[in-house]
Amino acid sequence: MYKLGLIGQNISASRAPALHKMLGALNHLPVSYELQVPSDKSAEAFSEKLDEMRKEGFTGTNVTFPYKQIAIERADVVNEAVRKTGASNTLCIKEGKIYAFNTDYTGFIRGYRGRVGDLPAGKVLLIGAGGVGRAIGFALFEVGATELMVTDLNVAGAQSLVDAVNAAGYKARYVPAEEVGEASKQADGLVNCTPVGHYSTPGIPLAVEHFAGQSWAFDAVYTPMDTEFLIAANQAGLKIVSGFDLFFYQGIDAFELFTGQPVQNIEPVWQQFREQYDVVSDLI
Repeated sequence: MYKLGLIGQNISASRAPALHKMLGALNHLPVSYELQVPSDKSAEAFSEKLDEMRKEGFTGTNVTFPYKQIAIERADVVNEAVRKTGASNTLCIKEGKIYAFNTDYTGFIRGYRGRVGDLPAGKVLLIGAGGVGRAIGFALFEVGATELMVTDLNVAGAQSLVDAVNAAGYKARYVPAEEVGEASKQADGLVNCTPVGHYSTPGIPLAVEHFAGQSWAFDAVYTPMDTEFLIAANQAGLKIVSGFDLFFYQGIDAFELFTGQPVQNIEPVWQQFREQYDVVSDLI
């Protein structure tokens, strides 16, 4: 049995269990997947939950808000994507060791290319510099980003990402809140990596009038599918990369890491998952 899980807060509506169980069934592998909610948002609570899972024989776990940066502190081995981003959303437990990966990083790249092909990402305005923001920020340079403009209410977090990107040899700068409108005019792509737009935190992190003249947009939020951010981008004629794309492909990558088995044919999984779990969108 591949005993898998997801550690995070506010995860009761997650479709991750459904995706991984479906992947197990389609690949004839016995898979269980359980949601794990620590007692609070602290590193100590995360560690307690992870230790419980190790004792219970879990093969691995996905990690989501607010633990993606905390997770690497518990890893014995980290891969290159984790070293770049300073965050992990996938932990494999093998032979007493914890291996950290970042399938947000790899999943975004697959999702972006699947939606917009070879279109270079260009100059990008990134809103939100938390765990997923760091992963997407670095992944953007794998799909042709030339400069990353980062804004976040947490100025220290935004500056930390900017410094890490520049130290890696790429180009990034911090954008204060009052300059976001001007930065959006310079951008080829708009990216939301904040929780704003989620069912639990509705809204839009960028004023609608700032969606104009860019080529593409991505929203990490996928519940609901058609966020206000993506609707505004679509109405402005931008190509769309959705949070569901990221969710789906990071899940595929994580499943392959957990089980060691490649998912040979992606399209049937995509279609069956969307149909069986009523994944409806007017945009994707």
